[in-house]
Amino acid sequence: MAERPIYGVMAEFDNTHDLLDAAKRTRAAGYRKFDAYSPFPVEGLSEAIGFRTRLPVLAFIGGLIGCCGGFFLQYYPNVMGFPLDIGGKPFDSWPAFIPITFEMTILFATLFCVIGMFTLDRLPTPYHPVFNVPRFELASRDRFFLCITSRDPKFDLQGVKAFMDSLNPRYVDVVPV
Repeated sequence: MAERPIYGVMAEFDNTHDLLDAAKRTRAAGYRKFDAYSPFPVEGLSEAIGFRTRLPVLAFIGGLIGCCGGFFLQYYPNVMGFPLDIGGKPFDSWPAFIPITFEMTILFATLFCVIGMFTLDRLPTPYHPVFNVPRFELASRDRFFLCITSRDPKFDLQGVKAFMDSLNPRYVDVVPV
């Protein structure tokens, strides 16, 4: 009889302090592929699990593209494509280009953030393996969960279960795929 593949091991905690302490201890134990779930934001939890995002870099790249593109879209027709002598003003009057350049910078930075957020968060995700754990429905009410995934290089089912039990959770369960 074939055994079902597993996504990871999940532990349930009663309060934010226990979850935060468990996340810090999990990170200190050398686990890197784990996640925490709570019904509301927990101060310091993202640092405890080692969460880092590339979203600021994407916003900067989008803003830079928008800035250069907005300036070029005004510079090219006014200076190179079809220059008009209006009242003896110079063709490359860059102060007049600033408002549209600024608006294009904001537009592209925002677009890159929204598209980047959906891409990095793998949204929309109608199914996730943690939904297979019956008690996980309490994550949106009053419980806190920590899940170490099987993708972690240090993952060993029996070792992870023993480690999770040492964190003094309310409940430990294997998460099937």
